[in-house]
Amino acid sequence: MGTRITFNRPDGKTAEGYLARPGRANAPGLVVIQEWWGLQDQIKGICDRYAAAGYDALAPDLYSGTVVPYHDTDAAGKEMGSLNFLDATDQVVRGAARFLAKNGEKVGITGFCLGGAVTVLAACRVPEFTAAVCFYGIPPEAAAKPADVKIPLQGHFANTDDWCTPDAVNKFDAALKAAGKHADIFRYDAAHGFMNEQRPTAHDRAAAELAWDRALTFWKAHL
Repeated sequence: MGTRITFNRPDGKTAEGYLARPGRANAPGLVVIQEWWGLQDQIKGICDRYAAAGYDALAPDLYSGTVVPYHDTDAAGKEMGSLNFLDATDQVVRGAARFLAKNGEKVGITGFCLGGAVTVLAACRVPEFTAAVCFYGIPPEAAAKPADVKIPLQGHFANTDDWCTPDAVNKFDAALKAAGKHADIFRYDAAHGFMNEQRPTAHDRAAAELAWDRALTFWKAHL
C-alpha cells in the first residue's frame, strides 16, 4: 500500500502523487500516468502492483486532487480539456521522474488513455526516462511526432476504440517504423480502457493480463 507524497517540479513549484515502494533499496522506478478520470484508486492499484513486482511506482496527480466518477464523462472531458499537457509533461511528470531517479536507478513511464498520450509526449521530451509503455493514447503530431520518440516504446491499443482509433494507431505505428524507432505495438480485440478492472463495461481480463505480462517483460529488459 502506498502513500501520498509531495515532490518538486523542475520550476521549483511542488506537485503531489501516490507512491508505492517494493520494500527494498535501489529499485528501478516507474511513473504511472492517470486516465482522464484523475488519480483513481485503480491507478493507485497499478502502482501497488508494480511495487509488488519490484519497482518504485509514482502516479503524479495531474488534476491536483480532482477525481471524476466513472459515469461522468462530461466532467472527465472538461478536466482533460483544461489540462495543459505540455506543462504537465515538462513539469509534473519530469518532476516525478527526477524524484524516482534520485537513487541512481533507471526510470520508465507508463500511462493509460490521457496518460498514454502523456507517456508518448514524455518519451519525446523528458530525458530522465529510459523506456515507455503507453496504453490507448496518442498525442497530436503537432505536440509530438513519432519521429521525436527518443526511447524504446511499447504500445497497447484496443481494436474497438472511437477515441484512439485503429486507424490512428496504424498511422502511428507506420510513422514509428519509418523513423526507425524501437517500438513494439500490440493490438487487442477489446474496448478502450480494457486494463481498468473497475469499469466492467470496458475491462477485458484476458487482454489486460496479456498486456501486463508484456509490459513486465519489457520493463525487465529495459530497466
